[in-house]
Amino acid sequence: MSKKISIITINYNDKEGLEKTIQSVIAQSFKDFEFLVIDGNSTDGGKEVMVQYADRIDFALSEPDTGVYNAMNKGIRAATGEFVIFMNSGDVFYNNDVLKEATALMTGDYGIFYGDIIVKKPHSERRKNYPDQLSFGYFYTNALCHQATFIKRQLFHDHFFYNEDYKIYSDGEFFIYTICKIGVPYKHIDLVIAIYDFTGISSTPKYEKLHEEERMKSIHKFFPQFAEDYKVLSKLNSKRVRQVFHIEKFPFAWKMTKGFLNFVMLFLPKLKR
Repeated sequence: MSKKISIITINYNDKEGLEKTIQSVIAQSFKDFEFLVIDGNSTDGGKEVMVQYADRIDFALSEPDTGVYNAMNKGIRAATGEFVIFMNSGDVFYNNDVLKEATALMTGDYGIFYGDIIVKKPHSERRKNYPDQLSFGYFYTNALCHQATFIKRQLFHDHFFYNEDYKIYSDGEFFIYTICKIGVPYKHIDLVIAIYDFTGISSTPKYEKLHEEERMKSIHKFFPQFAEDYKVLSKLNSKRVRQVFHIEKFPFAWKMTKGFLNFVMLFLPKLKR
């Protein structure tokens, strides 16, 4: 009988992060899971860490890969659990009872269960709460965090594995396709699942352009009829525009802003109807 949960950790030259993640996993009070570690042939001592914890790891692989999603796909193919969750090097479960509490809430015929996270930066931490209802609009500027998401493993076999041509958006593509295109049933569980290390590639400002390019490729691939609308709505969801809407909550500031905008409009060509 297969396990309920497969925990997959991918690692490349992050020895300290790997050990931190392994210790978090093996400390879980819930034990009905399998643990897989996929290493990209690390040269910093990471392979030695895997050997050190060999008796606590159900499947270990260390070989060259072509990137993050190639490693994640290797983990999915090797997994046997009903659901998979990715806890990559440096990420940890929120506490030792997370899996026990989460699995108790994972009831009903859902393909995706997702919880909340603690976003950890070098000098701050905050809880990020995810909505109960997900929509195409939600994915304009947001995504689910795979460190807090349990995905039915069979979904990858039924639809597709992560796109290895992407560097950042493959998990986003998977979620927007399965949830918005296919209508896979999902459920939000009101529980903090993980402490998310906000220092990865997708969290780095210099990769924002690449992230948006890959997102648009996915939109054109699966939702071509909405591609132009998506561009407009992406602008409406920009930080600057959201700041304008935020001002509307304060009557005096909003009145001043409108007055300034009306003044500026006097010098601009009128919109054509």
